[in-house]
Amino acid sequence: MKKIKGISVTLINKVKVGKNPFGEDIFEDKEIEVDNVLIGHPTTDDIVNSQELYGKKLVYILGIPKDDTNNWKDVEVRFFGEKFRTFGHPTQGIEDLIPLEWNKKVRVEYYE
Repeated sequence: MKKIKGISVTLINKVKVGKNPFGEDIFEDKEIEVDNVLIGHPTTDDIVNSQELYGKKLVYILGIPKDDTNNWKDVEVRFFGEKFRTFGHPTQGIEDLIPLEWNKKVRVEYYE
């Protein structure tokens, strides 16, 4: 029997590195490799609902592993050799009630 396994994706988070002379925060991109992320296609209903609720076209839904603690809200993510951007709040289930290795879902749109 074949085991379900996700792929590695690159998450780009903004990290505060200091302040400029005007006292405003300076941020740099930090690349984080996240292993075992599932990539799924949304249903037609999911696509229509995301356009109505967020004004964005949903292209993939990511399944995030239970042990992941990264910020997935409104960040850039790379996989399949392309750039995407997450949107909306990640949805999360109760770890103990979900039998597999993933308990969060994140919506992504194309990002150029």
